[in-house]
Amino acid sequence: MSSEVINLSCYKFAALDRLEERKEALLALCRAQGLKGTILLAEEGINFFLAGTPAQLAVVVDFIRTFPGLSDIKPKESPSSHQPFKRMLVKVKKEIIAFGVDGVDPVRKASPKISARELKAWLDEGRPLVLLDTRNDYEVRLGTFKGALPAGVANFRDFPAAVRQLPAELKSQPVVMFCTGGIRCEKAGPFMEMEGYTNILQLDGGILKYFEEVGGAHYDGECFVFDHRVGVGPDLRETESVICFNCQMPLTKAEQRLPEYVYEKSCPYCINGKPKGRGNTAQSGC
Repeated sequence: MSSEVINLSCYKFAALDRLEERKEALLALCRAQGLKGTILLAEEGINFFLAGTPAQLAVVVDFIRTFPGLSDIKPKESPSSHQPFKRMLVKVKKEIIAFGVDGVDPVRKASPKISARELKAWLDEGRPLVLLDTRNDYEVRLGTFKGALPAGVANFRDFPAAVRQLPAELKSQPVVMFCTGGIRCEKAGPFMEMEGYTNILQLDGGILKYFEEVGGAHYDGECFVFDHRVGVGPDLRETESVICFNCQMPLTKAEQRLPEYVYEKSCPYCINGKPKGRGNTAQSGC
């Protein structure tokens, strides 16, 4: 058996029922297979992050594919040398990604998508467009597309207010939005259309799918991930970034050399108090 662990991430918006029943069945199956990670279930769909061996994962993914609307799920894979999760959780939530805006329903209406290969081709040719990073500021710090416009949020729940502060001229321009794995854009895109944006596209599969299909072209740095790996590079392998014990902010290798970084005590972002956006105010997402 290989010592390498496979990490799966996947979401799908689909109308789900019998949530408590499905929760118990999934939890029992995952534990029986020895998997660790998190599965979120809601009436709007599923969002999961799982780690284990290929054989263990296949059993659970095959079971999930028996759920209505989920037969075509295509989880994204990345390797790690160790198990990045501490336990196995299955939760029933109101939303699989918290947004809280009435009328945003990706099951019924989603924004158009652009593939990783097509986006790379557009960027190669220098096509005029706005790349909008919908992720939190602490994620953007670790890496983003060259020339991308950050939403400027500490938490995804702040995104609607941030959109209303964007320049009005963007409403008629081509905007390609992106996040880690695509799920946040599934809600951000329809919301922006509600706000009058007429040419919105979302990067299908997010940064992780982009790395998988075309590597790091037009991208600077790494991608923050919501598990103990902290960050992955364009090769989808774990980087040397760590999480500050005190404030939970991600720190690059260079930031770990700064005098403000003291192991399990402080970092440049909490030396004068904990920053907003991590710790108690942080939200997992993809």
